[in-house]
Amino acid sequence: MFTGIIEELGTVEKFERSREPSLITIRAEKASRGLKAGDSISVDGACLTVVRVNGGLFSVEAVNETIGRTTLGLRKPGDRVNIEGALIAGSKVSGHFVTGHVDGTGRIGSISEAKGQITVEIKTGREILSGIVAKGSVAVDGISLTVGDVKPGSFSVYIIPYTARMTTIGIKNAGDRVNLETDMLGKYVGRHSDRDGKDGPSRITPEFLKEKGFI
Repeated sequence: MFTGIIEELGTVEKFERSREPSLITIRAEKASRGLKAGDSISVDGACLTVVRVNGGLFSVEAVNETIGRTTLGLRKPGDRVNIEGALIAGSKVSGHFVTGHVDGTGRIGSISEAKGQITVEIKTGREILSGIVAKGSVAVDGISLTVGDVKPGSFSVYIIPYTARMTTIGIKNAGDRVNLETDMLGKYVGRHSDRDGKDGPSRITPEFLKEKGFI
């Protein structure tokens, strides 16, 4: 479990694609401190398992399913990646709960800036968009962001200059692909809703949400 608050920009040092699972070695001085084999870590929003730590370097394994579903397969030595260690029980949650299980990818359609705010439009498929809610949360390359407008085929997120400086979103360009994970609460509600009405009235009621601790 993660929060979408990026701790450090890491640098891909080595990507061993010839082995299965693939082995990715990343330099991240801060994130490597206290890290050990077996720990979970988020790399551009994908939850991976640490298999080796050596000073300021750590290595993670990625199976073909992860490589195919995320942008990790596009990474090469020298690329910057967002790094976040797993949430520690009792820690402050400044973003939102992020599982690190990427739902799919999107492509940046446009980037604009006005009055100190950067707006990034992300184009993606209907399956992802069904879990995107205006003013809700979404993880983009592991970054917890607030959703702006939602349109057919795309949605937008708002970025402050600090976030642009501290994460890879500030070095992205139109056309670049990004990892997307929709909000956990939205998935939960969607799973228990009958959007087509085939099974009768929706099972999401105030009593249900109260029972599950949402209200």
